[in-house]
Amino acid sequence: MKAVVTLDRPWLRMTLPAEMRVLSWAPFGAGYTRAGAILWREVRNADLTQEFDAEGWLAAQMPPGAVGMLTSRDVGTFHESFAEVEGITAHCVATVGLSNGESVGRRLPYHRADYGTINIGLCTNAALSEAAQLEAMSIAVQARTAGVMAAGVTLATGVATGTGTDCVALACLPGDLRYAGLHTAVGEAVGAAVRECLTRASAAWVIWRDGEMARRAAT
Repeated sequence: MKAVVTLDRPWLRMTLPAEMRVLSWAPFGAGYTRAGAILWREVRNADLTQEFDAEGWLAAQMPPGAVGMLTSRDVGTFHESFAEVEGITAHCVATVGLSNGESVGRRLPYHRADYGTINIGLCTNAALSEAAQLEAMSIAVQARTAGVMAAGVTLATGVATGTGTDCVALACLPGDLRYAGLHTAVGEAVGAAVRECLTRASAAWVIWRDGEMARRAAT
């Protein structure tokens, strides 16, 4: 079961195969909700001041029946990956920027110029209970961290494990499946899709960062 991914700047849209139950802490549609799409809205770093009402601004633009995330990363840099294990599928779409990277457990001082984020949309055909969906979310976050760490981005506090503004939106069919951990087909499919996607996307960001630094040094 795959979603349909559409790039229409400043939006990136992941149209789900059906209306599904989505779990996230997204700025629009957080918690458990029913939705037919997951959206990314690109914004400029200059717009993201501490006074900016990002949630209200995004809510005014969102179509009904969707979960929405914000990113200052070019939405055209999105990556996607698909995994299938014993008939259970997982489709991951992600935009990755690590300029506000953090190493878990030791946060850096806030700097308004350092924006980036990791936004992940994930869809599985598994019919999960709410508890299993929460467990699958923990697998997705674990896989995100592994993918980011593979890029080897070193901070003053250690190796980057994510950013200060990461978001994951996980969509599934509501059902009775009780478990979705690492021993299950659901956990394996979700983990494989997210880990592959985030490993490639994080590596691509490092290449972009190095090129941008070289460009700035030459001007």
